Amino acid sequence: MKLCFFSSWLWRPLSLALVLVLVSAFSRASEYEYLGWRSEQVSGGRSYGKPLQCLDIPEDLKLCHSVGYSQMLLPNLLEHETMAEVRQQAGSWVPLVHKGCHPGTQVLLCSLFAPVCLDRPLPPCRWLCEAVREGCAPIMEAFGFPWPEMLACDKFPQGDVCIAMTNASTTQPTQLSGPAPVCPPCDNEMKTEAILEHRCASEFVIKAKVKEARQQGSDRRVTLERRRRLLNRGALKKKDLKKLVLYLKNGADCPCQQLEQLGKTYLLMGRKVDEQYLLTGIHSWDMSNAEFRKALRMLKSHTCPGFEAVFK
Repeated sequence: MKLCFFSSWLWRPLSLALVLVLVSAFSRASEYEYLGWRSEQVSGGRSYGKPLQCLDIPEDLKLCHSVGYSQMLLPNLLEHETMAEVRQQAGSWVPLVHKGCHPGTQVLLCSLFAPVCLDRPLPPCRWLCEAVREGCAPIMEAFGFPWPEMLACDKFPQGDVCIAMTNASTTQPTQLSGPAPVCPPCDNEMKTEAILEHRCASEFVIKAKVKEARQQGSDRRVTLERRRRLLNRGALKKKDLKKLVLYLKNGADCPCQQLEQLGKTYLLMGRKVDEQYLLTGIHSWDMSNAEFRKALRMLKSHTCPGFEAVFK
């Protein structure tokens, strides 16, 4: 069995553990008809239109370039046949990895977008998918995105002929000691990339002061001061802006420092989900900060991945 990725994995202990799992799995691969499983349960009956190729993972494929191996298979498990397709879709998932909601998130996603270069692609293990879902689904829900069909965990095998991580921490969601983790939209990193990631999960951007923030069920209801400036309209109309109320999804108990400092000016972002306008980002309006000024300049010109095409 050709293991074209093996030498490139030896420099990362966790990745080496993954190699051992894969080698063990392929020693029993004859018991598992992988391609039949894939065509029936993942791709809806479609088969590969092109022969499998082993390609270098390009540097601009940010989701998987640092995953721990250097080559990937195309077509992948999501039926992308070109690197351009992979780049376009994979970029939508980079912010989720940055949130650090589970240590196995990148491995799970890259097993689908950029399968490790073996003689046949391997799916992720069901337990890994379930562990990542437990840790990351609440983060996605905070931004108004459901756990997508492409990551429906019951599609993946329960046996050992699959991508897994032997690190024990991957069986549990990321646990933080001390107080509850900050609400995802309230991450107050004054970094251009972090602000733009929030922008890409949003439909509109406004400048305003927070008048009130109070608990409403499991959410937090955020009322703004009357004076508001629309920076990116999206589908938000002027009449909607005047009566706009934002909701911090499942944010009743998690800390949000910005909502405790009323009367300050903020850069607020949101998107409409069902009949609510969700708060998807809140950053202090700080023109003395170079990273903030840079993000502000890029708000209108920045090209975002197509979230709606992916998270469905």
